[in-house]
Amino acid sequence: MGIVKADLSVTLDGYAAGDNQSLERPFGDVDERPLHAWMFDHGAENRAEVDAIVGAAAYVMGRNMFTPGRGEWDIDWRGWWGDDPPYHGPVHVLTHYPREPEVMEGGTTFHFVTDGLESALEQARTAAGDGDISIAGGATTINACLAIGAIDELRLHVVPYVSGLATGSRIFDGVPAHGLVPAGARQTPHVTHLTYRRA
Repeated sequence: MGIVKADLSVTLDGYAAGDNQSLERPFGDVDERPLHAWMFDHGAENRAEVDAIVGAAAYVMGRNMFTPGRGEWDIDWRGWWGDDPPYHGPVHVLTHYPREPEVMEGGTTFHFVTDGLESALEQARTAAGDGDISIAGGATTINACLAIGAIDELRLHVVPYVSGLATGSRIFDGVPAHGLVPAGARQTPHVTHLTYRRA
C-alpha cells in the first residue's frame, strides 16, 4: 500500500505563494525566481528531489495550482504546463465548478472534483492502487491535508529567501498543533530539502 506525500517549495518565512495570482504571476506576490530556481536552474544538483515530486501514481491539487481563475471555467485553459504536464498520471483538482476530465499528452488526466478533499483523496487512492499519492499543492491544500492527518510524509524545499509578505499562502496556517518526525535533510547552495514523517 502506498503512502500520501506532499512537496512544497517555501521561502524562509514559510510562503509558497502570495496574493494576486494571475496568468503572468502564477505565485502571485511571491517572486517565483528564487522560489523555484533550485528546480529549474539547478535541477541537476537536485535531481532526486525533482524526480520525487512527480514520482507518484496519483495526485491531488488545489484549483489554483491548475489555474488563476476563481469562477466558472475558461475551458480553453488547460493548465500551466502545456500539452505534456509532468505528472503522467491522474490528477484530482479540487474545485467548486464542474468540468469534464482534461486528457493531456504523456498520460496526465486532470479530474475535477467538486465534492471535497476527502472525496479527492479517495479517488486518488483508487487510481493509485498500491502506489503513492502526492498532494501537489498549493500550501492551502497541503495544510488542509495536514489538518486531517492525511499526509504520511511532508517534504519542504526551503529556499534562502525571505518574501517579506504579510499575507499569502503559507505552510502550516490553520494546522492544529501536532508533532512530526524528522526523516531527512539535505542542502545545496540554493535550497534545503527537509523531510518529515507523521509522528
